[in-house]
Amino acid sequence: MTTPEDLERVLPEIVGRDVFDALVIRTDFSDDESWAAAVGELRRPWGPDGEFPASARVVDVPAWSGATADEVLAAVGGDEDLGVVFVADRHTMQSPTRALLALTTIREDEGDLDPVYYQELIESPEPREFRAAPAAVHSVHVNVTLGNMGFAEFASAASAEPDQVLRPV
Repeated sequence: MTTPEDLERVLPEIVGRDVFDALVIRTDFSDDESWAAAVGELRRPWGPDGEFPASARVVDVPAWSGATADEVLAAVGGDEDLGVVFVADRHTMQSPTRALLALTTIREDEGDLDPVYYQELIESPEPREFRAAPAAVHSVHVNVTLGNMGFAEFASAASAEPDQVLRPV
């Protein structure tokens, strides 16, 4: 059964979204000041010398309050060009780095994998998420979109950091 809340959690904001626009969905509305700071960081040019303009589609709609990672992934599942989505959740608002939750939208159906050839992948699936500072969002999004780097590479880099947050290089 579809609830009124489900209808409000549609993402018309992504219709016509440029493939290089990072998608950031706010799911925690407890701290407007932290949110404004995170958005400010998302709007800054990025790259080694700040040579690339920031390009993010920000969804700041109260209907998304409390949405889970699974709900966000279900909502963006129809966008075949989107390999990663970023979520501003409670952790983001409380984190000094305003670390966003990066979620991969690409999932392998492990039920279809032949265990003879893919046992290692079945036993150790690719990571589904990691935390990224807002300044790292554009690099992650563009590189995953272009296929220059995989989501797992960024997740691995984040896990190597003491606080488990990926920052720009």
